[in-house]
Amino acid sequence: MWSGPAKLRARTAATALALAAAGCGGSERRDAGAGGGTYTVDIVRVEFPLRQHLAERPTFAITVRNAGEREIPNLAVTVSGFTGRSESSLEADPRRLVWVVDEAPRGAVTSVEDTWTTGALAPGDRVTLRWRVTPVVAGAHELRYAVAAQLAGPARTRLTGGGRPRGRLTVRVEDRPPRARVDPRTDAVVRR
Repeated sequence: MWSGPAKLRARTAATALALAAAGCGGSERRDAGAGGGTYTVDIVRVEFPLRQHLAERPTFAITVRNAGEREIPNLAVTVSGFTGRSESSLEADPRRLVWVVDEAPRGAVTSVEDTWTTGALAPGDRVTLRWRVTPVVAGAHELRYAVAAQLAGPARTRLTGGGRPRGRLTVRVEDRPPRARVDPRTDAVVRR
């Protein structure tokens, strides 16, 4: 037989479990209920050094502007290439890291591999996402990026002049670290 305080503890534990389950991969998303349609964006700027060295810490940055007249429900940016692909599979192979992502855009992580979201973006507004990475494999590597109006669903996203908002960069990673020295006046590390 349950006593009063024991019932309260049991209800509290059941409520905590229900809340925890709802927070772990629940069905609620930032773009839940967002309709279809076509959204227009401009990729204002993409920055990433095309020549890098092992052990450097470059930043990949992309700036996107809502060029349409409707609010974008949940801007999503997919960046493919930080992890290499195996020869026999289209899936990422974690043993073949090309760049280690040291810092991803804050508050933008999703459960979808290689995709980050920013939330809603009002007409005319822009947002910049930045990834701080470390190259760990020498050679020529391709980094691909794509922008969408929401994480999933029927919405289409296009560039102002038409076409899909995506692109690619070919980056050459040198097989040695960059030359560096310590400035004796400031004790700062100077890289060349």
